[in-house]
Amino acid sequence: MVTEESIKQFSEQCSRIFEETGKDMIGQSEVVENTIVALIAGGNVLLEGVPGVGKTRLVRTLSRVFNLPFSRIQFTPDLMPADVTGTNIITKDEKGNSVFRFEPGPIFANLVLADEINRATPKTQSSLLECMAERQITVDGVTRPLEEPFLVIATQNPLETLGTFPLPEAQMDRFMFKIIVKNPSLDELMGIVNMTQKTMA
Repeated sequence: MVTEESIKQFSEQCSRIFEETGKDMIGQSEVVENTIVALIAGGNVLLEGVPGVGKTRLVRTLSRVFNLPFSRIQFTPDLMPADVTGTNIITKDEKGNSVFRFEPGPIFANLVLADEINRATPKTQSSLLECMAERQITVDGVTRPLEEPFLVIATQNPLETLGTFPLPEAQMDRFMFKIIVKNPSLDELMGIVNMTQKTMA
């Protein structure tokens, strides 16, 4: 049962989440807020913006704040579906016999960053459809559940960028939000430079 006290506690927890995330992120407050809302609600997020505006940093920060296992998949034109989901490989058992063993792909994590998803071919993009909708993966007829919570945060470059493939409608339907990540202002850029220089020092 939802009580006034539980709502107050939830609000305080959300405030701490935003505060902790703000330690690593400068600006982009609307992007951060909507991404955290989706994470709490169990939805997937598509972030669209040019390279270098903090999309990957946001996902790494959320992984730290929520203390969730994090996996990053760099989507490229030569990426295959098995590179995402995992595949069966032949190994030797204790008796020296050849057996198949499933080698999980990077999709087996709580928080998955699908970086530059629209640089991969539609066939590889479709490897995410089952896991985003049903929280499970089927490889060679065997279905394996994914550990909860499970969230895919995908980034994509604007479609006018060279070497990109538009996401199919079936893929777009799997996202709770599509968020446009705008370029930071001059003041935000100065803050980003100061933050990254301290981190690298």
